[in-house]
Amino acid sequence: MAVETETKIVEGIRSETPPPGWSEYLALKPQASIYHDPAWAGLIRSCFGHRTFFLAAQDKGALRGILPLVYLKSRIFGKALVSMPYFNYGGLLADDDAAVTELIASAVELKRELGADYIELRQSAKLPGNLPVKSHKVIMLLPLPSDPEALWQGFKSKLRNKIRLPEKEGIKFQWGQTGLLNEFYTVFSENMRDLGTPVYPKSFFKTILEFFPKFSYIAVARLNGQPVAAGFLLGFRNKLEIPWGSSLRRYNRLYPNMLLYSGMLRQAILKGFQVFDFGRSTLGSGTYNFKQQWGAVPDPTYWYYPGQNQDQLPEHNPESAKFYWATQVWKHLPLVLTNRIGPAIVKNIP
Repeated sequence: MAVETETKIVEGIRSETPPPGWSEYLALKPQASIYHDPAWAGLIRSCFGHRTFFLAAQDKGALRGILPLVYLKSRIFGKALVSMPYFNYGGLLADDDAAVTELIASAVELKRELGADYIELRQSAKLPGNLPVKSHKVIMLLPLPSDPEALWQGFKSKLRNKIRLPEKEGIKFQWGQTGLLNEFYTVFSENMRDLGTPVYPKSFFKTILEFFPKFSYIAVARLNGQPVAAGFLLGFRNKLEIPWGSSLRRYNRLYPNMLLYSGMLRQAILKGFQVFDFGRSTLGSGTYNFKQQWGAVPDPTYWYYPGQNQDQLPEHNPESAKFYWATQVWKHLPLVLTNRIGPAIVKNIP
């Protein structure tokens, strides 16, 4: 005898404010990131003036999938719907393939209405189907022990010696929040200039600290009272992530970054985090090797571009040939100038 089953009808909803049940849905999804929090879209809107959209798939009023999107417009970088810009995570969360299909269709329709050039979904897991995708970057993750001493003992002797060197030179580590913002930005802005990359405004980091006081941290390494390395970190659930870490090049011989990262890893353990996220790298690059020496292992990324051709995907990497000369010029501009004009440029770089 045939058994009747209820047919689920997935309906799409779209708004510039999160629909009811969004936060509750996130709480049920282990793969959710802090960037799926509706407050994060509000933060981006507040800091940069971008329009934000909340797409959802639902069945009889119950959410079965969500997708936050930010709309960026630039004469240089084009018009894009991104989830989420400036960070490694975002994308859609869904219960099943039907919800994924509905969210993708809704995003493509929104792209058409806005006249956007492309959609970019930054996923940490594969999506069904044959969507155009980039997967040439990896996230470097380090599982953490429950005891800082166990972490130290797990380091190779060469790594421990690199950590001891800045200690012997008198470099000190400090962990905090808002009180360290100025020192972080001093190091960060100079380092970004030296890399040839426009810098975010200090107000962006201040707003993150205000919006997410329980999840954001700053670490600083000082020599003779002056900051020489610094990091801005975000914690969510069991993972502590460092989206921004910098050091001053003229002090590289003293390895301030080694003391900085050692201190941050220790704090991560003391605060109960189980994974440290070193961020995104290209396999075999210098940053990849730096992160690997701590024991971090690569985790794949999947950046999807619905509606695009696989051979015509956007490229905004500052290291690419497209931006080579602009990068070289930027490196030689006065710091006061790059700090002034950089925020107006970087806000439109996904």
